[in-house]
Amino acid sequence: MQFDREEYKRWMLQAEHTLASARRDLSEGDFNWACFKAQQAAEYALKGLLYGVGVSATGHSILRLLRSLEKLGLETGEELLTAARLLDRHYIPTRYVNAHAVGSPFEFYDEPTGREAIKAAEAILKFVREVASRLAGGPL
Repeated sequence: MQFDREEYKRWMLQAEHTLASARRDLSEGDFNWACFKAQQAAEYALKGLLYGVGVSATGHSILRLLRSLEKLGLETGEELLTAARLLDRHYIPTRYVNAHAVGSPFEFYDEPTGREAIKAAEAILKFVREVASRLAGGPL
């Protein structure tokens, strides 16, 4: 399987930058943004891997992106699928006031939730790095 290192790197650099930003948001108490950016980091990483193998990656669901990798014969495992489900729940309600019956998004997020989201994103980025390295035939 041919692997497009440059396209993968573009996406992975953005994933890593976004995850670093999520960590800063967590430390500043912006927990809803930490959760959203953790979701985004995982999305960028998975899209980079899919584009790297020549598959068009659409949508924002981490779970669906992982399922796309499974269709290619890549084993993801239940731990990553659980992380994906957790992150998918942070895509809309972290940002949209009308996603909640009352209040504003920032009122519904706390430090433990932010830490959990970042941990889930870290697991997905680690998985992506390992798979990409294997597919590219060495470290990237």
